[in-house]
Amino acid sequence: MTQNSKKNDFKLEMKTEEVAMPDGRRTPVEIMRHPGASAVVPFLSATEVLLIRQYRPAIGGFIYEVPAGKLDPGESPEACALRELEEETGKRAGRAEFMGSIWTAPGFTDERIHLFSAFDLAEGERNLDEDEWIELVPLPLKEALEMIWTDQLPDAKSALALIHAARRTQEQGRD
Repeated sequence: MTQNSKKNDFKLEMKTEEVAMPDGRRTPVEIMRHPGASAVVPFLSATEVLLIRQYRPAIGGFIYEVPAGKLDPGESPEACALRELEEETGKRAGRAEFMGSIWTAPGFTDERIHLFSAFDLAEGERNLDEDEWIELVPLPLKEALEMIWTDQLPDAKSALALIHAARRTQEQGRD
């Protein structure tokens, strides 16, 4: 399986590796190695976020998400989040906040996604990859959260990023 980006080629490969278990046994396991990724919740205002509605061939249709993408070699998670934000939405962030990291599917991959929120957005330059079809969807944060609970937003990275962002806004006194 191959995923091409504008900057470099990246191949996902499932490999069988011999690993040591906690009790000392050695056993073969299948692992997909991944360079990691970042996802970002763009805030248009204190209570409004910008989601994307993206066509995903793997699921055969559209899904609501937050902007996200894989880390390029040598790229920091924050730089990746800011790059993906601009490429997918055409928005630049004045500031970003790290919210945490998640493992996507630790049963078979080491992919870790770093979650950010972005504020003080300004116009930038949208630059979609050839395999991307993305519609911008501004929504109140409360509505985006409701989409999680009603199964309209089943994407795990996006759901967790929005939940983290909602908690942060509550902690900072924003509703």
